[in-house]
Amino acid sequence: MIRRPSRFFAILAAAVIGLAPMLAEARAGGGQSSGSRGARTQQAAPATPTTQQGARPVERTATTPAQAQRPAQQAQAPQQQSWFQRNPFMTGLLGGMLGAGLIGALMGGGFNFGEGLAGFLGFAAQLALFGGIAFLIMRFIRSRREAGTPAAYAGTGMPRVDAGPGPMPNTMARTTETIDVGGPAGGGLGPKGGDEIGLAQGDFEAFERRLVEIQTAWSKGDLNGLKRAATPEMVSYFADDLAANASRGVENRVEDVKLEQGDLAEAWQEGGTQYATVGMRFSARDYTVALADGRVVDGNKDARSEATETWTFMRIQGGDWILSAIQQA
Repeated sequence: MIRRPSRFFAILAAAVIGLAPMLAEARAGGGQSSGSRGARTQQAAPATPTTQQGARPVERTATTPAQAQRPAQQAQAPQQQSWFQRNPFMTGLLGGMLGAGLIGALMGGGFNFGEGLAGFLGFAAQLALFGGIAFLIMRFIRSRREAGTPAAYAGTGMPRVDAGPGPMPNTMARTTETIDVGGPAGGGLGPKGGDEIGLAQGDFEAFERRLVEIQTAWSKGDLNGLKRAATPEMVSYFADDLAANASRGVENRVEDVKLEQGDLAEAWQEGGTQYATVGMRFSARDYTVALADGRVVDGNKDARSEATETWTFMRIQGGDWILSAIQQA
């Protein structure tokens, strides 16, 4: 009598532990934070009105911290140039003098060591003289440039920006804005947040279409459909999750997907690649069935449930947006 409750609870605990992975794998993305956000993969995505608590850090990614930092460092730190690269005129002048001096020493001295040595010493004296003159000229030019810099910029470390035609460049740091713009369905997606690339309404409509397309392809186990809508990295995670479900003898279905609310967290560019991270709250009929008999083993096929996630999309300029990361709220 004493052991029966213990055995019962042990069996119940084992069942819960066994079902936990199955429940965690619901919907595309497996309820995990996966994928890559370019140089910002290791950075927390900004919170939005939809994802007020922010997003969980990426757990599965092919981007290492070193790879994520490299593009940012290359963009921020200009390549150092040598003195010869910064002064091409002086480089050419010194090169011409050196060549002329060597030719003169060889042609004038012939094979006579004494005359050749005297010629070379004379050339060295001329080179030192010309080098001194060049140094004085460069110093004079530099002092003239510094004298022309307004006192307002002196000692500030700020580059001088000359006013010219057109609008004044904006040097203020971007701040997160909240601009409510209705989307194509329900709350929709609108241009909210730090948009550094100038997204249009058509871009937000594309994000919503991708949400529906990916969940539909996931429900059908359609890897080709997922390949058209996501990066190879994300497709590999989807394939692993589908294989895990098949191994457990179940299939997750996400049907009648509807975006309820969404807004932009940030959008930026790295080289020729653009990224956009959006917070999305969507509803769907999300349930899991047994492959053997179609019996529902998790969820409710007749009731809608909601999920809130942060999705990142990427595109090569001129191309289509595809999914590159999913993060849980």
